[in-house]
Amino acid sequence: MFLSSSQRKNWMYKDEIELQALRIAANKKYIDKFSNILEPTAAQAMLSAEEERTFVRFYETQMRELCKKFQPIMPRSVIGTAFHYFKRFYLNNSVMDFHPKEILVTCVYLACKVEEFNVSIIQFVSNIKGDREKAADIIINNELLLMQQLNYNLTVHNPFRAVEGFLIDIKVRSRLNNPEKLRGGIDELLDKLYLTDACLIYSPSQIALAAILHSASKNQENLDAYVTQTLLGGDPTTLSHLIEAVRKIRILCKVTDSPQKDVVIQLEKRVQLCRNEENNPDSQIYKERMLELLDDDEERAARKHAKAKKHGQNEIRHLGVTAIKSENS
Repeated sequence: MFLSSSQRKNWMYKDEIELQALRIAANKKYIDKFSNILEPTAAQAMLSAEEERTFVRFYETQMRELCKKFQPIMPRSVIGTAFHYFKRFYLNNSVMDFHPKEILVTCVYLACKVEEFNVSIIQFVSNIKGDREKAADIIINNELLLMQQLNYNLTVHNPFRAVEGFLIDIKVRSRLNNPEKLRGGIDELLDKLYLTDACLIYSPSQIALAAILHSASKNQENLDAYVTQTLLGGDPTTLSHLIEAVRKIRILCKVTDSPQKDVVIQLEKRVQLCRNEENNPDSQIYKERMLELLDDDEERAARKHAKAKKHGQNEIRHLGVTAIKSENS
């Protein structure tokens, strides 16, 4: 249930002002940490919180395209969950620390697992352009980091189930003929909402109802009586709150244009100058760190093997048995 979920408890916010405050804090944290470490040119290239938001918005459009073109066809629940993960991650992290192109594929891959859309890592990276072996390594190396940054709150309540519930209820308790014709407008609004902060501010049921009312208006249908009387029982307080939420959700959809390409190109250049090299898969520091981790794993495995071998020899001594290497033993 959404009301008792980690999503409602840990990942819902009052408004966009609160979200912006978190993003400003993440931006400031990175600048404070690295401004005196980076070369002067790199330090001057650092992005503002507003520029970071523009950069993230561009990669949200890239993620939406990846999900739309994915083969096999990706369920809507996977797409919704991936966007939740991506938005949550960049509330507390800077794009200069973790590049969005690396985090977005990890978000989508983790969402596939959580929503039980069974694709192997080989199948998954076959949908990605470029070096697929490198992409697989990036996803695997970032998966634990992503889960940690999400505080292991992986279950996401998307609006799709609420939409289906409303449509069934409208069929039974309203005078609207053929509610199925609303689906096109519903999907249109939900698709636009991927590029907004709606899922961090409004509940799945509020988003679902906003999508249904948007589609009803588009189809020149009137559901006012259903909402005010049938759904809410004429409660003026609840009605006022819901109308305001629906209005704000629909306003959010009007500002979902992708950032201009030339702006993104300039931001990309600056990010490459000032990013944390420890988290850059193309940097020597990153490659050395990965080798160290691999060596540590191999050393641990070798120690474990040696310990097991020694333990086996001790057991033989305790039994008073001598191992004789001969064919006559």
